[in-house]
Amino acid sequence: MHIHEGSLYWPGTMPIPPERKKVEIASHYDVIIVGGGMSGALSALALADKGHSIAVLDKRQMATGSTMANTGLLQYSNDIMLHELIEQIGEKDAVRFYQLCLEAMENLKKTAERLPLNPDFISRPSIYYASDENDLKRIRNEYDTLTHYGFPCDFWDEVEICKHLPFSKPGAIVTYGDAEVNPYKFVNGLLQLVESMGVHLFEFTEVTDINDENGLLHISTSAGEFYADNVLFTTGYETLPVGKRIGADINRSYVIVTEPIDDSPIWHKNALIWESKRPYLYMRTTEDNRIIVGGLDEDKPQAPLSNESIMKHGAILKKQLQELFPELPIEIDYAYCATFGESLDNLPFIGEHPSKRNHYYLLGYGGNGTVYSMLGSKILADIMTGKANSDAHIVQLERSATALAGGRSGIA
Repeated sequence: MHIHEGSLYWPGTMPIPPERKKVEIASHYDVIIVGGGMSGALSALALADKGHSIAVLDKRQMATGSTMANTGLLQYSNDIMLHELIEQIGEKDAVRFYQLCLEAMENLKKTAERLPLNPDFISRPSIYYASDENDLKRIRNEYDTLTHYGFPCDFWDEVEICKHLPFSKPGAIVTYGDAEVNPYKFVNGLLQLVESMGVHLFEFTEVTDINDENGLLHISTSAGEFYADNVLFTTGYETLPVGKRIGADINRSYVIVTEPIDDSPIWHKNALIWESKRPYLYMRTTEDNRIIVGGLDEDKPQAPLSNESIMKHGAILKKQLQELFPELPIEIDYAYCATFGESLDNLPFIGEHPSKRNHYYLLGYGGNGTVYSMLGSKILADIMTGKANSDAHIVQLERSATALAGGRSGIA
């Protein structure tokens, strides 16, 4: 499956990735993690911190899948607003889920500080604006809900927006505690860190089969046989090697990265910016003063092979950006398309398979995948060490999706 096509920006920021240590397959691991991207690397760290013996397997070079196309916007807010999530799953769980996302933001910051390389993690506010008057009521309702439950944010009316930005919108929520990151450096830094802690990394190792043999999992791969007590799938938007998704859509989105811009900051505090309409436009700046802009989501799972199609969509994104910031000298330097996934209920899938014992999943579907990976790694580290986690039920694999689309949601 082509999960990204076009010219990618992040690999050029770290042109020579670290070499992995060559290791022999151990006779036994506590946990085998399948997938060496953001979710896999964060899970490896959370489990290594608890003393587990771990191997991470990836069918390609690690950190070169979705990680290289990740736009690196980190926010505690989600594609589904808190007041809408309350209506969907109830006040207690909805508020707790948002709290978990806010806690994950702080944990991501702490994790960035542990890494052996600088992942360009920079704290930023986020500006979430109403795309038109029709969305203003929803934005205002969301601000009231966030403040009611103590989440850090402000509300800007049209006058306030015009004070800080060169465009006018009916209203906006400004959230605090968010950040930008270079996801490619972040994951490579995580892999260096866990490798130094004794985690075994196996690249170009594809899982072909998993069988239960007397309570031990026998994992057959293209590189040999592995044995483990548990297996954790952190395969992102790739097809699962075992099982199948239920209740998730795999789509694609377009991204451009501009040439560096002299202005600093480029706009108000170089905030992360996104909007209320769907599909939405979103943007951020980079450490070297570029702008990353994404959007134009399509209900197709695979990135187009045509560079002409990518550049056509890139030109539209440039036009949309220029309409907001008419004075900026914007030129496209990179343009690409990437696969992403969304669950029907807007929550990630995290936990143990409902019928396959010791098979676990961390699938951070949605626009907040890195945050989901962080909070999911903490939940799984508890579950896999036998510690009760009072939040696990919110994101468990098997949950009702009847209110959204009928049937059930999860992993089969």
